[in-house]
Amino acid sequence: MKAVVLVGGEGTRLRPLTLSTPKTLLPVAGRPVIERVVEHLAEHGVDEVVLSLGYKPDALLAAYPDGRCGPVKLHYAIESTPLDTAGAIAFAAGMAGIGDETFIVVNGDVLTEIDVSALLEFHRERDGVASIALTPVEDPSRFGVVSVDARGCVDAFVEKPPAAEAPSNMINAGIYVLEPEFLDRVPGGRRVSVEREIFPSLVEAHLLYALGSDALWTDMGTPEKYLEANLAWALRERSLTGPYDGLSGARPDVAISNSFLHPDVRVEEGAHVRDALLLEGGHVLAGAMVRNSVLGPNVIVGLGAVVDDLSVLGDGWEVAAGAVLSGARLPAA
Repeated sequence: MKAVVLVGGEGTRLRPLTLSTPKTLLPVAGRPVIERVVEHLAEHGVDEVVLSLGYKPDALLAAYPDGRCGPVKLHYAIESTPLDTAGAIAFAAGMAGIGDETFIVVNGDVLTEIDVSALLEFHRERDGVASIALTPVEDPSRFGVVSVDARGCVDAFVEKPPAAEAPSNMINAGIYVLEPEFLDRVPGGRRVSVEREIFPSLVEAHLLYALGSDALWTDMGTPEKYLEANLAWALRERSLTGPYDGLSGARPDVAISNSFLHPDVRVEEGAHVRDALLLEGGHVLAGAMVRNSVLGPNVIVGLGAVVDDLSVLGDGWEVAAGAVLSGARLPAA
């Protein structure tokens, strides 16, 4: 079975991390996001994936030069101009030769354990053009909110409504099963949004269905959610660091808790690291504190410095001795 993975966004909300690395190659608990996404699809019978690329496509091609990600064959669809979500799906499907078969689409920045096979079975039992997975959230205002009837037919699809006006707390989880007819509904030659244009037209025609799931689901599109995803997957895979366990070059006289540190990160005497993500090549000097923050590759935190309050530091940034950073984004994009 074939799938389209949408990975063309610039990841502007994750800057400065994405200034040097596409969002889909950022690591979650030590592995690139794209590998986790493709692995999940493979578990549900997908053997070919087309990556819909826009921002820094060469980095993806270089990461998988043999055109494979694990057992899955990769195709690449590189947009010369942004096509938005529906346009990207249609373009990528054409590049992969998807023309007369049911196929799957997923957002490349979503990590989940949603049962794709169950969604596919649900879709085949109905007469729709598209079926989407839903997941519950506390605040639906950042997402596409969905309400359904007793058969799962969508009767309202509202993109990013004010919280007080949301028809439900069930949101578009970014996993779709689509029929070839979907592609016929996407006009060419311009940007087309699946959420704002194609899905509403399918709702009007009673051809859009949705299936809810309470399985693990994380959208890693913001620094807060990216950090949350790393800590959640590290806990799940037992790679969370802390209290001190001998990892990451740490010593018994440092305090590390609820964090994920790349194995080559160095943490010196008297330093504290809590609720944080430290990528490869990092160095936290004596007496420094890193808390609730994300440190990109090769970041150095100077003697006695403090990095706190969801600060995000890009590749090679150096924090001066004694400096205090709170909610910083450095370098500034």
